[in-house]
Amino acid sequence: MTKLFPLAADHAEDSRAWSRRAALLGAAALLCAPVTLRSQVLSRRPVTLVLPFTPGAPPDVVARILAEGMQRRLGNAVVVENRPGASGNIGADLVARAAPDGHTLLVHTSTLVMNASLYRSLTYDPLTSFAPITALVDVDYALVLHPSGGASLEQFLARARAQPGVLNYASPGIGTPHHLTMELFKRAAGVDVTHVPYRGTGPAVTDLLGGQVAAMFMPVNAALELGRGGLVQSVAVASPARLRLMPEVRTVAEQGVPGVTIKDWFALLAPARTPAPILELHTETARAVLAEPEVAQALTAQGFNLLGGPAAALGATMAADLERWASVVREAHITAE
Repeated sequence: MTKLFPLAADHAEDSRAWSRRAALLGAAALLCAPVTLRSQVLSRRPVTLVLPFTPGAPPDVVARILAEGMQRRLGNAVVVENRPGASGNIGADLVARAAPDGHTLLVHTSTLVMNASLYRSLTYDPLTSFAPITALVDVDYALVLHPSGGASLEQFLARARAQPGVLNYASPGIGTPHHLTMELFKRAAGVDVTHVPYRGTGPAVTDLLGGQVAAMFMPVNAALELGRGGLVQSVAVASPARLRLMPEVRTVAEQGVPGVTIKDWFALLAPARTPAPILELHTETARAVLAEPEVAQALTAQGFNLLGGPAAALGATMAADLERWASVVREAHITAE
């Protein structure tokens, strides 16, 4: 993805972006075969994308754009079925038990692997119950402060160190990326800040704006919207380099706290034991949809970073993130049950 605000530190990222673009274009070329050939792999029945989140949430936006593109390319009806609840576990369980025939797929986020360490009674294994298809997009996170938490990351850290446990932070719930990112940050910065979990993003943001909580990690597109009113301020981004959406905001590492990066990815998966030809078809289809200019523009305009890599790359990311977040959960003594 072309940088609107290129920085010297971004050259490697630009190179990777061009590589991803080339891969996406290659996937588009693979789908030039007529629908009649693809129907030899997949029957004409509708394809259901199970989404374990509520309508209107960011994963829902991505899933519906993907469904429209898949329907155009496959010739099958492709529908999104929202199955929210239990931090995404209800929808994930449904797909894990579905027939591995390519007609029931899962659109999930990095919460899928986070849950493995948070819940002791999961009915599925995030690595063995699903077959990766492709990573769709990811989202960067920013640390947002109410003035009660300080006007900069330096001030926030100074206050937190002067009064351990007094400053608090919000999240939409225990085990969410917002929560675990702050716990990762606390460990790296050596500060004690109190967690206040809410039932969803709306109540958490409301109390952040009202000053009932001092801080919150959130997706950068949401941070930009809140910052326009001047009631809160983004003071750091949890990314390897500065972002095109807020190039003036320094990374956490630039401000003396290394090791705090997060990419909240959204991915497409199938039930385990789905035949390879079906997986390949869905991988090629999804990657080609992401390569469509209108789709790319719609997603990047909302703060999403396009991915669309091979299935093996998604599997490797899932395995690495499972181990990483398990360490954070273990050291912070977090449990969702």
